[in-house]
Amino acid sequence: MIALDSIIGTLNLDDEQKFITYLQKKNKRKDAKNIDLFKLLSKSTLDSKAICNQLYQTKNSNAYHALRKRLFQSLIDFTANKNLEDENSIDMQIIKYILASRTFLIQKNYQVAYKILDKAEYLADENLLYPILNEIYHTKIQYAPNYPKINLEDLIRKQKENQNKHQLEDQLNIVYAKLKTVLNSISHESKIINFEIELNDILKSTDIELNESLSFKSLYQILAIANISALVTNRYYEIESFVLKSYEILKRKKETNKQLYYQIYISYIIANTLFRNKKFTSSLNYLKEMEDLMLLKKGVYFKEFILKKTLVEALNHNYTDNQDKAISLAETILKKKHNDIESLLDLHLSLLMFYFQKGQLLKAKSVLSKFYHTDQWYIEKASIDWVIKKNVAEILLYIELESDALLISRLRSFKRSYSNYLKQIGQTRILKFLNLAEKIYKNHNYLTSKTFKTDVEEAFERNTANKEDIFVISFYAWLKQKINKGDLYKTTLKLIQKQ
Repeated sequence: MIALDSIIGTLNLDDEQKFITYLQKKNKRKDAKNIDLFKLLSKSTLDSKAICNQLYQTKNSNAYHALRKRLFQSLIDFTANKNLEDENSIDMQIIKYILASRTFLIQKNYQVAYKILDKAEYLADENLLYPILNEIYHTKIQYAPNYPKINLEDLIRKQKENQNKHQLEDQLNIVYAKLKTVLNSISHESKIINFEIELNDILKSTDIELNESLSFKSLYQILAIANISALVTNRYYEIESFVLKSYEILKRKKETNKQLYYQIYISYIIANTLFRNKKFTSSLNYLKEMEDLMLLKKGVYFKEFILKKTLVEALNHNYTDNQDKAISLAETILKKKHNDIESLLDLHLSLLMFYFQKGQLLKAKSVLSKFYHTDQWYIEKASIDWVIKKNVAEILLYIELESDALLISRLRSFKRSYSNYLKQIGQTRILKFLNLAEKIYKNHNYLTSKTFKTDVEEAFERNTANKEDIFVISFYAWLKQKINKGDLYKTTLKLIQKQ
């Protein structure tokens, strides 16, 4: 049976209304049930049998399955047409130019044909569409002997340059795909892999030079590879200089509107890197640049990136003593429907942290109650790193709420599930941290002892410096606050400012 639910789930409210209008125009019969089925699938929690009975007042399974297939086809057509109207409009316009030019070439109307191909070449070059450019040069070269005004050698040179750029993009695409596969093995399958060795092995087979000939897509893929490395190792400080230098090379190019999607993503990677390295003002500046790019071309990519942008923006405000704004940003954006599940999960987890740091424990618990899926489900949708952070936050919340049964259950489950993994990836400090937290809860005298303070210093202070991960600092701020008996949020900010 076709999984219509998952397809319909990708539509926002505006798309849903447009699709209903599309069906109304398409329907030739007044008794067509496709709109009724769509509304039931998008709004109702009924199962297939109940929906079938509601539509036909009987168990007419054959008619119901046929209706579902027709609705599926309509959704595919609607989605395709919508994409043609949006970001692919330039591609389609160029293809129309190529097809029209070939008609004129066959008719030997070379002057008109090459004038149209020149327009197609300009648009394809402006948008760095290498495969389409190759098709344009192929067509121009094919008919060049019939049109003496054409410089054949110049065309051949352009085609070779374009093929080199296309080949580089293909190489980067392969490298990126291989590294993403490695990352998925680490993040989603909990496999232990030496990422640096994998990275070096994959890059050995390529000869990639960072210069102004790279497209924004190629730069995005290079930066994404660096970002993957930082994500796995938590060493964002190692990629910051490379990320910024790479982007400046591309900014010098006079191509500020080319490959807009990748430009936006690059701005996001830079803003996130700077945030993780505690350079909040610079991060917010790049988020402003990201937002400006999101508004170009009538905001075609705005909805796709708004969650990512809001997430990093809220985190920056939280760590610059502007927590109320951080909470407001997260609360407001989460009231709306979105399809970016990973960013939604990150935002919910961040909001839980904001509430916890603010001392609003019941609100934090309310957010936690929304995480009702299994850990494995969250590993597949987000990553194992996300799941570990969620579990640690959950344990700390149960300690503060003095929820004995839940705390003991979660601690046992966490150690059983993730101890070996954390040891193998060299993140034993998380286990040490939880052991200290458990001792605090079980023995209140330990909290006031010299041993506790020494244990915290050994586990955390020796690892500080500007290289410490901001989220690790946030967890340890909880321990420091227990020593100083101060405000958790203020303690966190003080630790961050020391870095």
